Amino acid sequence: MQFLLDSGLVLLGYLLGSIPSGLIIVKLKTGKDIRNVESGRTGGTNALRAAGFWAGLGTAIFDILKGAIAVWIAQALTSSEWVHVLAPVGAILGHNYSVFLPDFDEKGKFVRLRGGAGGGPAAGGALGLWPEAGLIVILVGALVFFGFGYASVTTISVGLTAILVFAVRAWLGYSPWIYVLFGVLAELLLLWALRPNLKKLVEGTERVVSISLHGRLKARKEQQVSAEEAAQDIE
Repeated sequence: MQFLLDSGLVLLGYLLGSIPSGLIIVKLKTGKDIRNVESGRTGGTNALRAAGFWAGLGTAIFDILKGAIAVWIAQALTSSEWVHVLAPVGAILGHNYSVFLPDFDEKGKFVRLRGGAGGGPAAGGALGLWPEAGLIVILVGALVFFGFGYASVTTISVGLTAILVFAVRAWLGYSPWIYVLFGVLAELLLLWALRPNLKKLVEGTERVVSISLHGRLKARKEQQVSAEEAAQDIE
């Protein structure tokens, strides 16, 4: 009986994660299908590109809540720390491969499940396991996002920060080592989802978010280069 309950809680985490927050918010605000915009992912960054800052922020908040709620429900219904960790991992899987977003080819054959990259529910999972950890993860992610402007690097920082925070707490005896496993599993799922972005990072072609410091400096530099080239053409 306990096994069925624990398995059901992990499955519930997956179903919570599968709720396509970005698709719903962008659809309501603009009528667009986020899957047809830029990367095609349903996370906060692509929602920002598709429908503006507030849509992106709203999507990020809902995605974080999906991971956190998965933990809170698990903590309320079972004492198993394994389930407390695996429920938000399930939420990340659901977010990245949503059962509500099947993709079919022109012949109607199933191809894949669509979704995001997992940064939001991963941060939410950390928040659920220890609220202060979630706040640290979100703060670091925000600094990376608005500083460097690469969504992929921001997402990767979520898992790494969770690993470091929970490892330090476990070493000090304040939380179980199994919480570190959450960070490790989350980071592996994030890296797997971000394979195309990592390739672009290496090639130097990864998109920079325009509202970031890096994005603004890059845009200013490009304007200066364009102005210099225009001046040379006139001469």
